[in-house]
Amino acid sequence: MEFYVTKERLEELKEELEGEKKEGRNDIADRLKRAKEFGDLSENAEYSEAKEAQTKLESHIVELENIIRNAVIIKKSRGKKTIEMGATIKVERDKKVFEYTIVGSNEANPEKRLISNESPLGSAFIGKKEGDLVEVETPKGLVKYKILEIE
Repeated sequence: MEFYVTKERLEELKEELEGEKKEGRNDIADRLKRAKEFGDLSENAEYSEAKEAQTKLESHIVELENIIRNAVIIKKSRGKKTIEMGATIKVERDKKVFEYTIVGSNEANPEKRLISNESPLGSAFIGKKEGDLVEVETPKGLVKYKILEIE
């Protein structure tokens, strides 16, 4: 499976992975060591919690490695006539202008106007041109957008 990310996000993921491998694993090792000092492991809540945290950490490390290994860098799509991954667009809805950037699902952040290409809104914009009208079904009903600009 491919994961679409910007170059900046890929670097953040690599840093996070290194932190988890070093500090994260060291913290878990310390917790396990302290928990073992309490004695009998079969009824040791601290040990059980540390083992559970270790399992979560290792799962997260595997997930990060998978994302990094399968990352596809999103290139800025300047000068394109149609909306594609990496495009920043200006759209009008209800006489208000909004700006969105189309990113992969791993990088989506609606508060920062970074929308996933897999979301209903993002997928509706992909392949459209300036001047096109886009209709998106939302929980509140049909919402119409007019594409004003593609950067």
